[in-house]
Amino acid sequence: MPKIIPPHIEKLTPYVPGRLIEEVEAELGLTGLIKLASNENSLGPSPLALAALARALPRIHRYSDADSRLLKAALSRKTGCDPAQILCGNGSSEFILLLAHILTGPGERALMSSPSFTLYAKNAQAAGAEVVEVPLTPDYGHDLAALLVRAAEAGDRTRLVFLDNPLNPTGAFLSPEDLTDFYRRLPPAAVLVLDEAYIDFSRRPRADWRPLLDEADSRLVVLRTFSKAYGLAGLRAAYALMPAPLAAALNKARQPFNMSGLAQAGALAALEDEDFLRRTLEMTWTSLDYFQAEFTRLGLGPRPTEANFLMADLGGRSADEFFQTLLCRGVIARSLTSFGLPTCLRVNAGLPAESRALVSALEEVLAAR
Repeated sequence: MPKIIPPHIEKLTPYVPGRLIEEVEAELGLTGLIKLASNENSLGPSPLALAALARALPRIHRYSDADSRLLKAALSRKTGCDPAQILCGNGSSEFILLLAHILTGPGERALMSSPSFTLYAKNAQAAGAEVVEVPLTPDYGHDLAALLVRAAEAGDRTRLVFLDNPLNPTGAFLSPEDLTDFYRRLPPAAVLVLDEAYIDFSRRPRADWRPLLDEADSRLVVLRTFSKAYGLAGLRAAYALMPAPLAAALNKARQPFNMSGLAQAGALAALEDEDFLRRTLEMTWTSLDYFQAEFTRLGLGPRPTEANFLMADLGGRSADEFFQTLLCRGVIARSLTSFGLPTCLRVNAGLPAESRALVSALEEVLAAR
């Protein structure tokens, strides 16, 4: 049989998602598992979004609005960006894939930190680009100086630079000033893709990117999602802000009807649910502050975070072992071995009872060691 799969595709490894509650319960014969592994919103979805989904269900025999016009208009009001600068899509992963395949290819370079969101490297590799992953700083943050060095050495071959801020999986945060300076120093052909999936949870000052997006030669793309703060991970709803010419190019290359009618209806309603967003932030910050104090008491090395999750350095102990022992106690956390951090554990914010259950399980695990 002739060889039909290119070598750079054969080298890809599948994305490793968090374990499903139903899958683990069936495997272990348990019920009532607590999942704090996938950075989901423990409050669930916005009630306004649920109501909008119910109203939209009778129309699922119709194709969705191919241009997401109502959602774009609402996002324009929220962000201040022109609708021509906004794309709506099937999760941020759709934009990452499109950008990788449109702006890179063989002989061109895509840069990202390591570890960070694994789909940056995966999609760039699938496009045939040279993937350069730059290690984090000793305090688990983006090494901007090293990224600039690797960008400059390839010159115009550097086409994409991915930065997630806050950074997944560590929760580290870059200031608007540092990001702007980094952007200004990139090679002129490089596009900065700033993934702000967790920006709603930050308690630090955040940037208004409109001035950079409005520049005539802008090379900035900002990714946002409804999966985290708005509680719609299962709908796959996201949007991207970018210069209008780049948005027009991606709009031509994307799949038609890329965002379902249900996703558009749910996202549009969630965007207006300010009360739900306020309650989400209150729950998240309360849980993370509790984790910081309790993990410190237990000697587990929690890292500062501006996301809805916390990373703990286990001091050389195996994160996979912690994951398995917590699982047997009814709590799903996330071992970061797949991110290249085999002695680190990540947990997302939970409801009060969930947060207490995690800490109690950790106490049992540590007492048994």
